[in-house]
Amino acid sequence: MAWNEPGGSGNKDPWGNRNNQGPPDLDEFVKKLQNKLASLFGGKGGSGSNGGSTSGGNAGSISLGVIAVVLVGIWALSGIYIVDQGKQGVVLQFGAFSSITDPGPHWYPRFIDTVDVVDVENVRSVNIGHTNDEALMLTQDENIIDIKFTVQYKVKDAREYLFSVRDPDLTLRQVTESAVREVVGKNKLDYIITEGRVVVSADIGRLIQKILNSYATGITVVNLNMQDAQPPEQVQQAFDDAIKAREDKQRQINEAEAYSNDVLPRARGKAARIIQEAKGYEAEVVARAQGETDRFTKVLTQYKKAPKVTRERLYLDTMEEVMSNSNKVMVDVKNSNNLMYLPLDKLMTHKPSVVESDVSTPPPTTRRRAPTTTRDSRLNGRQRSREVR
Repeated sequence: MAWNEPGGSGNKDPWGNRNNQGPPDLDEFVKKLQNKLASLFGGKGGSGSNGGSTSGGNAGSISLGVIAVVLVGIWALSGIYIVDQGKQGVVLQFGAFSSITDPGPHWYPRFIDTVDVVDVENVRSVNIGHTNDEALMLTQDENIIDIKFTVQYKVKDAREYLFSVRDPDLTLRQVTESAVREVVGKNKLDYIITEGRVVVSADIGRLIQKILNSYATGITVVNLNMQDAQPPEQVQQAFDDAIKAREDKQRQINEAEAYSNDVLPRARGKAARIIQEAKGYEAEVVARAQGETDRFTKVLTQYKKAPKVTRERLYLDTMEEVMSNSNKVMVDVKNSNNLMYLPLDKLMTHKPSVVESDVSTPPPTTRRRAPTTTRDSRLNGRQRSREVR
């Protein structure tokens, strides 16, 4: 049976209106609710006329406790956070630095601590020189150069990166521009855009890192690339002509060196050959002179022992050597006229083209003699030499 069914026994109005069958009083309901909340948090609740009021207060207290536990659980779960690989968590307690957390799950009390996650493995980059104010710089030889750089960097210290400077990326850009202007101002234009590109880039990278360390920015420079370095557009044509002339000069130098490398070895080889030939001739002449000297010394020794025999032997050997190379043979006989002897066999062999003019026909009164042998001529020569002496 419903609580408001007619004829029902007793008053079953849940709002407590036993004598009034009308709608419940809203003000009284709010008042009861306030009393229950006050009793839950240690206040004095309203007095009830029976045990029903006490049981209602206990039920309300249990409900609010459950709500409080749920709220505390939600608060505790909201403090769980996970730091990914390659990142670091910077924990702040009431706005002040507290600790650094490594990759993995962590918990912090929300509304007391806060966490900033910083990527320390990702390589970032900053481009310098994409505007005229950054790109145009003055060199040591008072020339203007249009230069562009790309700086790649990583975060090495998350705490310094967050708290040392207001804007680390802007600081890096300003430091890079300052370092580039300093290094460019100490070098000449030709050196920067030709053989000095690598050296200049290395010097700029070292200077940037030095300044960043002094500012404690927590940034490390990984790489610095010089993307472009050239004169301004207004003088580009004249500069191209200068580069072409420099290349022509280098080409001619290379050709001259190639010619020198071809000629000099051959000249050195020829000189070495001449020197060796001269040394060989020297050795030959010296050896021959020493042999003649030794021979003369031996002859001199024999001459001292027997001068007369030695002189005769020398004379005979000399005459034999001289007469063996002559086509004329003079036959000398004591108390007789000279008789020309013509060796026909040798004349037939040599076949001289010119007849010597000193060959004369013997007088008709002269009687021809039979040709003598070589041995007879030697004996006659010896006899004549004895008569002369």
